[in-house]
Amino acid sequence: MSPDLPSQKLDQPATLATTIYARLKTDILTTRLEPGRKLQSRFLMEHYNVGQTPLREALNRLTAEEFVVGMEQRGFYVKEVSKEELQELTKTRCWVEGLALRESMQNATQAWEEALLVAHHRLDRTPRSLKPDTFEDNPDWEKVHRAFHATLIDLCGSRPLLGFCEQLADRLYRYRMMSIAKAYPARKVGAEHSDILQAVLARDSEQAVRLLQQHYQRTADVIYSDLDGVLAIKPSPASPRRTREA
Repeated sequence: MSPDLPSQKLDQPATLATTIYARLKTDILTTRLEPGRKLQSRFLMEHYNVGQTPLREALNRLTAEEFVVGMEQRGFYVKEVSKEELQELTKTRCWVEGLALRESMQNATQAWEEALLVAHHRLDRTPRSLKPDTFEDNPDWEKVHRAFHATLIDLCGSRPLLGFCEQLADRLYRYRMMSIAKAYPARKVGAEHSDILQAVLARDSEQAVRLLQQHYQRTADVIYSDLDGVLAIKPSPASPRRTREA
C-alpha cells in the first residue's frame, strides 16, 4: 500500500459507501433495478456484498438525489417514473443547458472548439448499436455521447450550473434507457449532433440553442409515447430481478 494513502481502517467505510452508491446508481440508471422496485436490504447486502451501514449511507445519498424514495416503516424503493416528471425534467434541461451553451459560446476559445471537434469525431465514429440488424445498446457510444454534450457547455463558467446539468442528464438517462430500442430506428441522432456542432462553430448561438433544445425534446417525445407501456409493467417487490452486471 502506498504510504500516501489514508489508513484502511479510517478510509474503508467512506470508500465502500461510495462504491456501493456508484453501483446502485448505475443499476438504477440502466433500469436493472426497475422503477418502483423495493430495495430489500437482504437482497442488496448479498448482491453487492456489502454491510448494512455503507448500504444505508448509499441509499440515503441516492434519496437526496431523487433516485430512491425512503418510506417510513416501509424501507427504500427505486423512484417511480411518470410522464409529468419526464416533461418537467426535459423543460428544465432545455432551459439550463440553453443558458450554459450560450455562455460557453460567449467564452469560446480555440482550445474549446478543438475539444468539441474531437468529442464529435469520437461520437460520430462510434456505432450506436453493437449489432447492425437489431438494436443492442453500445456502452462506448453512451460515454462519447455524454462527453460531447458535456463539452458543449463546459465553458459556461459555473460549476454549480454544470453540476445541475449533470444531475438532469442522469435523471433523464433513466427515462431514455426505457425506450431506447424504440427510439433507435426512428432517429437520425448523428445528423442532429452534426447540426448542433455546425451552429456552434458558426457562432450562431440562437440556432445552436434551438437545435440543442429540439434534440432533447425529440428524445422526450419518443419516450413519452412509449411510457404508458413502461408504466403498465409493475415489478414484483418480493423478488428483485437479477440481471447482468455493469
